[in-house]
Amino acid sequence: MNGKDCVVKDTPAAPGARDAGITAEPVRPPLTRARQGAIPAASGDATPHSLFEDVYALFVGTVLLSLGVVILQKAELATGGVAGLALTLSYFTGLPVGLLYAGLTLPMLAVTIRSMGRAFLIKTLIVTFGVFALTALAPSVFTIAHIATPVAALVGGSVIGMGALALARHAAGSGGSGAIVLWLYRTRGWNAGRSQMLFDACVLVFSLVSLNFGAMLWSLLGVAATGGILYVWHRPGRYTGY
Repeated sequence: MNGKDCVVKDTPAAPGARDAGITAEPVRPPLTRARQGAIPAASGDATPHSLFEDVYALFVGTVLLSLGVVILQKAELATGGVAGLALTLSYFTGLPVGLLYAGLTLPMLAVTIRSMGRAFLIKTLIVTFGVFALTALAPSVFTIAHIATPVAALVGGSVIGMGALALARHAAGSGGSGAIVLWLYRTRGWNAGRSQMLFDACVLVFSLVSLNFGAMLWSLLGVAATGGILYVWHRPGRYTGY
């Protein structure tokens, strides 16, 4: 046998093997940063959160939500969702923002109780009463002497976004608007993202009863900061430890 005879030719796969997805030379996926070791690849078997982790996440999320609301309140700004409604009504009526937050959230949870699930409902109730308590205690714990409006919008919105992110990672809601959005998605098939944006837009327009147009625009920046946090860090495929 000479060198010319030593040629290995590709052998076509058997008809049944091709149908079964078996090929002689499997196609390998291109190396990604995760496969190369730059980013750890996600495990196929995610470890559920423990009870302690859930409790700690509810605490941290509630603290961040409350802090964000306090920052926005100091600058007399609003935001989206139930927090924005509570802030707007607080400016208009003088009632505590935490009381209004709880008062607005509870009826929304009652409407969606059947589609939410018991665990989600209980966690969201804990968060709701936690925001009520912490915003009420805030003036006696710390005081914000001054904060520039742009800083309040960006920082307050981002802090609220991080709080909502912590809660979402542990299957808890950050207010009644999220419950309504989920209810509309499950019962009507409405797109959750569009429903939330519509709700937030209505809240910002409503905020004009208490805010001037400039403050409303700064509030819109805060809503964008909140949405940016969730867009970057709350995406499918980037987190598996539910």
